[in-house]
Amino acid sequence: MKEFFKKTFSLAKFGIVILIVLVFIAMSIKTVKEGRIGIQYRLGKLYRYPIQPGVHFSIPLIDYWDILDMREQVYQINTSAYTKDTQTVERISLKVNYQYDMSKLEKLVKDIGVVYVREKLVAPQTLSVTKNIVGKYKAEELIAGRGELQETIEDELRKSLNISGILVSAVNIEEIDFEDSFEQTIREKVAAEQEALKVKNQTIKIEEEANQQVIAAKGKADAKKIEADANAYEIQKIQEQLSKSPEYNEYIKMQKWDGKLPEIVGDSINPFVGWANK
Repeated sequence: MKEFFKKTFSLAKFGIVILIVLVFIAMSIKTVKEGRIGIQYRLGKLYRYPIQPGVHFSIPLIDYWDILDMREQVYQINTSAYTKDTQTVERISLKVNYQYDMSKLEKLVKDIGVVYVREKLVAPQTLSVTKNIVGKYKAEELIAGRGELQETIEDELRKSLNISGILVSAVNIEEIDFEDSFEQTIREKVAAEQEALKVKNQTIKIEEEANQQVIAAKGKADAKKIEADANAYEIQKIQEQLSKSPEYNEYIKMQKWDGKLPEIVGDSINPFVGWANK
C-alpha cells in the first residue's frame, strides 16, 4: 500500500514538473503579428526594439513586452468650445488619423510609454488645439468656413504631435453643434440672405434685358442711318452724273411734266394743242 502511494506521489510530482515546464515554455513564447512591432523590457529597462513580426522567446517573470500597432490609428474626440464672439459650440466631433514615427520611437517609448500615447499625448493635444483654434473664429465663420477650420486644426496638430513622434495624416470634423437658439438665428439669416441674393439676381437680369433692348434699338437705328446714308449717296452720285450730261435739264423737265401740252402759246390760242389734250 505504501509502495502504491509512493509511486502515485512520484507520478504526481512528475506531472506537476511537466506542467510547470509547459507553462514556462508557453510564457517564454511571444508572437508579434503583421503590422505590429514588439518592444521588450528586461528588469524594467528597455532591452530590445523594434522586434519584427514573428515568434520570439523571452524569460518569464524577467522580461516584459509591449506590442505596438504600427498601422494607422484613429482617435475620436467630442468636446465643447467657445467662439471668438462668445457663442457656445455645444459639441464638436472630430477624428484624428495618426501613425508612429519610427525614427522617434525610442524617445516616445522612454518619455511617454507606448501604452500611454493616446492618453497622455494624442488626447490632450487634440483637445487643446481644437479649443484654441475654435476660439479664434466667430460662430458664423465656423459655419461658413468649416473646411478652413479643419485644415487649420490639422496643421497645428501635426506640428504639435510631430515633435513627440506622432505623424498626423488627417483630421476630419464630423459635426459642429451650436445652441438651438443660435442655429435658428443663423438659419433665418441665411434664408434672408438667399432671398436678398435672389432679388438682386432678378434685378440684374431685368437690367441686362433692358440693356439688350437698348443695344438692339440702337443697332436698328444705326442700320437705318447707314441705309439712308447709302440712299443719299446714291442719289448724289446720280445727280452728279446727270449734271454732266447735256440732256440733264431735259430730264428734269420730263420728271416735272404732267403729260399735258400747253393750250396757250404766245398771245393766241392754239386749237391744235387744245385738241391734242382732249
